[in-house]
Amino acid sequence: WETPFHPRTSALNTLNEWHRWKDYTTADAYFDEQLEYAAIRNACAVFDLTPMTKHLITGPDALAFLNRLVTRDVAKIKPGKVGYCVWCDDNGQVIDDGTIFHLREGVYRLCSQERQLDWLTRSAFGFDVTIVEDTHDVAALALQGPTSCAVLKAIGCAGAGKLKPFDIAYFPFAGGELMVSRTGFTGDLGYELWIDPPRALELWDALFDKGANHGIRPMGTHALEVARIEAGFIAAQVDFHCADQAIMLDRSRSPFELDLGRLVDFSKPNFNGRRALLEEKKNGSRFRFVRLDVEGNKPARSAYIYDKDKNVVGTVTSAGW
Repeated sequence: WETPFHPRTSALNTLNEWHRWKDYTTADAYFDEQLEYAAIRNACAVFDLTPMTKHLITGPDALAFLNRLVTRDVAKIKPGKVGYCVWCDDNGQVIDDGTIFHLREGVYRLCSQERQLDWLTRSAFGFDVTIVEDTHDVAALALQGPTSCAVLKAIGCAGAGKLKPFDIAYFPFAGGELMVSRTGFTGDLGYELWIDPPRALELWDALFDKGANHGIRPMGTHALEVARIEAGFIAAQVDFHCADQAIMLDRSRSPFELDLGRLVDFSKPNFNGRRALLEEKKNGSRFRFVRLDVEGNKPARSAYIYDKDKNVVGTVTSAGW
């Protein structure tokens, strides 16, 4: 599939570098991945986020269901807020990580790397909830970098500067509604923009028209990957194998092993994997996730890590420049 932004992204992709992201064609790089990365850190860059898997969760038991599903306390994610989360199998192994958008009272959207409709549906047994994958119904862009707020204000989102990290706001745009969240995958000032597909090109054109004086550029997955590694964010199927897809049992990881113990809240009612995670907290973890600054100018991805006795103790899952 082509995303609603494809008429613009294809015209700008002078390198003609693409890959498949779920159902969609998405750009690896447009003109120079290092310059695209520089735009993230020095001006602003736009990434087509549409292929991210999205699940709309509604119904009287939406909160209870999500609290049973994920390890953190979803009740603390108030309407108009976003929360990062992970969810586990009964063995306390991470199935995926993602973000919960509390769009309006009792209306949630769960965004994730992997398709989770099957797992969500099976986990919803006994709950009065409606779960719909609405990936294709929402067009999305990530606008990231120091000048991103100025660009948003220029296209009419006057209140963008008031948004705190993980806030959600709604603005009128092109006869419809533009949802803006203060979220991103770069560790820089940034936003994610969510809009109906028929208005997608108007949004892209407005951003690049008003952002011309603010150094706006398109960015592909290669530049975004470097930014997210610098920010210390993990990626499913890169830094960990999803538990429901891991072929070998010892290849999956728990939240504690991924340095995400802060997302495990034992004070809330039962949740998937709680018993196993309590045991792990008591007895200790099998593995530890660490971040290394490797000298040299060659990417270290897939390299082995040795101890002083030349024994292999780990591998490098991600690498920047």
